[in-house]
Amino acid sequence: MSETERLLGLIQKGTSPFHVVQAAAGQLEAAGFEELEAGRDWGLDTGGKYFVRHHGSSLLAFTVGRRFTFGDSVRMAAAHTDFPGLRIKTRPEVEREGYRQLNVEVYGGAILNTWLDRPLSLAGRVALRGKEVFCPRMRLVDLKRPFCTVPNLAIHLEKDINKGVEINRQKDLLPLVGLLGKDELPEGMKDEKDFFLSCLAREMQVEKEDILDFELGLYNTDQGVLLGMEEEFLSSPRLDDLTGVQAVLDGMIKGERERGINLAALFDHEEIGSRTKQGAGSALLSMILEKILFSFGRDRQHFLETVSDGMLLSVDVGHGVHPNKTEKSDITARGVLGQGLVIKENSGQAYATDCEAIAIVQQICGECRIPFQKITNRSDVAGGSTLGPIASTMLPVRTVDVGVPLLAMHSAREVMGARDQESLAQLVTAYYTI
Repeated sequence: MSETERLLGLIQKGTSPFHVVQAAAGQLEAAGFEELEAGRDWGLDTGGKYFVRHHGSSLLAFTVGRRFTFGDSVRMAAAHTDFPGLRIKTRPEVEREGYRQLNVEVYGGAILNTWLDRPLSLAGRVALRGKEVFCPRMRLVDLKRPFCTVPNLAIHLEKDINKGVEINRQKDLLPLVGLLGKDELPEGMKDEKDFFLSCLAREMQVEKEDILDFELGLYNTDQGVLLGMEEEFLSSPRLDDLTGVQAVLDGMIKGERERGINLAALFDHEEIGSRTKQGAGSALLSMILEKILFSFGRDRQHFLETVSDGMLLSVDVGHGVHPNKTEKSDITARGVLGQGLVIKENSGQAYATDCEAIAIVQQICGECRIPFQKITNRSDVAGGSTLGPIASTMLPVRTVDVGVPLLAMHSAREVMGARDQESLAQLVTAYYTI
C-alpha cells in the first residue's frame, strides 16, 4: 500500500480526534505494538513495541532498542489529531420557521465559508450512564452518512455576496438537520424539544436518559481524490494534520534502532493552543518518557540526562505558495507543492527554529535522497504556529518543524502535492532508523 493510500485510509476513518486515535491504535496493533494502561506498572522489555492512549484523543507510541543501555538517546516525533471545524454545543436543539437546526460553535481557525453547502456528518464520543459514578461508559460515534448542511443565502437575496460577506459564527453557521411536523418523523420525535438527543440515542441504540454528555463535531463527508493532468495533487478534508499523523505512524512502524528509544506523540487540541491535558502544552510527553525510563531502573537524574540529548520532530503542514496569491508568500523562501517536504523556520519561534536540529534533518534528507524545501513566512504576515515550540518548552530538546506544503489550509477541503507525503514518511522513518 502506498503512502497516499494509507493517508486516505486514515482520513476516511479519522473523522474526529477520537477516531484518529482509534485508527492509529489499529495500525500499531497490526504492526505488533502492545497497548499499555497509563495508570498501571509497565513490564517493558528491550526490543519491545508499545503504545498508550490518553483521554481518548491523544496517543503515545514507543519502541525500545534491542541493545538499549544507559546513556542512549530518545528520538521523538509529534503530530496532532484535531482539525478545524464545527462542534455541537450542549442543548443544541433549535426550532424555527418549520426547520430543525443545531447550535454549533467553531473549533479552531476554520475558513468558515468552506463549510457552507456541503454534506456534513457527525462524529466524536458520548458519555453514557455507568454502574459507578466515576466510571461512565464511553462510546465512539460516527454516523458515516450525510446528516446535515449549512445552506448559503441565494445571490438574489445577498447581492454583494461575491464581494465578500462576513459570516457570523452564531447566526450563520447553524446547520439544517430536519423539518418540523412531518408525518414521517419517528414516533416520539414530532414534538420533542430535545430531538437531537432522541436522534443520537436512536443511532446509538441506547436510552436517551442514559446520555450524560458528548464531545461531537461535524465533518465534511467528501472523499479524498487525486486530481490534475497527471494526478499530481491530492484534494481531501483533514490533510491538516492527518498527513503528519500518518507519516509519524509510518516512521514508528518501519523505523527500528538497535539502541535508544523512539517515541511518537499524537496530541489533541493543537488547533486551539495545545494547553490542555491532551495537548502538547501538558506534562504528558515528559510523564510518559520518565515512566519508560523508570521501567528500566533509571532514576530522575538519568531521565534528565537522557532528555538533554534528545530530539523532537514537530510534524505539521506548512504553507505552500498560492499561484493566484504569490504576494502572500515570502519573496525567497517559499514552498511549492510536489517538490518535497518543507522545513519551517521563524525567528520568533512560531515554528521551532533550531539550526542544529535543522542541520540534522538536512543531513538525513541528503543521505537518503529525500526532497525538501526550507520556508519562512513573509516578514509582514504572522502565519500560523505549531505544537513544536510548545512541546519543546515542556521538554527542552532540539526541535525542528517539518511537514508537507498545503494550499487552502484550514478549509473544509485542502490540497497538497501527492508525492510530498512520501518524502515526509521517508524522513520520519530515516530519523527513527539512522
